[in-house]
Amino acid sequence: MLFMKIHIDIDSFFVSAIRTLEPSLEGKPVAIGGRSDTKIFGSDNNSQVVDFQNSGSFVPTFYKDYEKRDDDLDNFIDEQGRIRGILTTSSYEARAYGIKTGMRIAEALRLCPQLIVKAPNMTLFQTLSHRLDLFLSKNIPIVEQASIDEFYGDLGGWIPNSEVLEFMDILRHRIKRELGLPVSIGAGKTKFIAKLATSKAKPFGSKAVMPQETQAFLQDIPIEDFPGIGRSMRKKLHRSAIYTLGELLNRKERVESLGAYAKELYRRVSAQSDEELKMKKERKSIGISRTIDPLYDRAELVRRVHVLARHLAFGVMKLGVMPTNYHLSLRYEMRQKSAVNHSSRVLFSEQFFDDLCVRMFHKADIYKRLHVVRISIHCGGFTKQTRRELDITTFEQEKKKRSLSESAFKAREKYGLGILKWGSEFE
Repeated sequence: MLFMKIHIDIDSFFVSAIRTLEPSLEGKPVAIGGRSDTKIFGSDNNSQVVDFQNSGSFVPTFYKDYEKRDDDLDNFIDEQGRIRGILTTSSYEARAYGIKTGMRIAEALRLCPQLIVKAPNMTLFQTLSHRLDLFLSKNIPIVEQASIDEFYGDLGGWIPNSEVLEFMDILRHRIKRELGLPVSIGAGKTKFIAKLATSKAKPFGSKAVMPQETQAFLQDIPIEDFPGIGRSMRKKLHRSAIYTLGELLNRKERVESLGAYAKELYRRVSAQSDEELKMKKERKSIGISRTIDPLYDRAELVRRVHVLARHLAFGVMKLGVMPTNYHLSLRYEMRQKSAVNHSSRVLFSEQFFDDLCVRMFHKADIYKRLHVVRISIHCGGFTKQTRRELDITTFEQEKKKRSLSESAFKAREKYGLGILKWGSEFE
């Protein structure tokens, strides 16, 4: 017997999470705003939070803790009185007005003047996601958390196919009752089919696609709805007059002629290829980035690099890893981009990292006549903390710097990230 996999997706997660605190928002058009946390560069930035529990779109590792206000819309009004920011998600009631993820808040309010805009409460989002992860792990033998609001479960040897739909219905109603979160659940022969089934079950529904029903289920679904078909592949398929998954399945030779990825794609759509569920994944990198109002002043840009470097160094220390690969990228106005990579096996310390980030910034800043609109810094290539894997010629020299970094980390862990700063960070 072929056993099923299920896909669990929290409906309008950020809105649903806020509604657990404010039940009066049920049935109303609600949206969650998102604006890059530029307050990280100000003097009052002690309320920064670092959380590694979850990941996903619009879920930063570093964020400003939620501040309750009488009107959350105030969070998105700048000094000139302009409404800034975009929407990260919206309720189904709001979507009926044409409101979409990524839309500017000002535009959304024109479409729906009664729209209730709430500020993101990342601590709440992370907490509820973690609770759902624990809940699912107690009820399903193998669970993979794909993002902050998406999970997969393997029912192999656990739930027979004839009982899958009943199991999903009981599961989603228990989640709503015990956690207050509405979820939609799809089941299929593979993870890919299960995810597609979930999209057809929304909102707050269940749909099981039995193995023998797979081809009929896929027949009229647009190719762009299938996980892994991006813009480039979509264009290639459209040029071949392939617009639905049913048409894709009926033209195997044509699809496979488009390359190795297309060949694998055909196997996934036809449910011949699947991915094993991944349990807790080992983190391979960590990064921080901020979108800012166009800024030309290079001295101020360097100051902001110092600020971002301090925050990211704290994250690296909290993970207890030693990066060996570093990356800094800049995005300018007029859509220009620039990036620099650096490799090093020096014992990680905050001073080393701060100096490196400033050097990488100067090297990356090749469009000096343009304003910068985004700064991003990433670390990866983690090693274990052993002398053998690091450069032993500099190990002894770096130990003192490392010791200072560890002391600073402990102070920030206790009193906040802004308790200790580099002099170069001050405006």
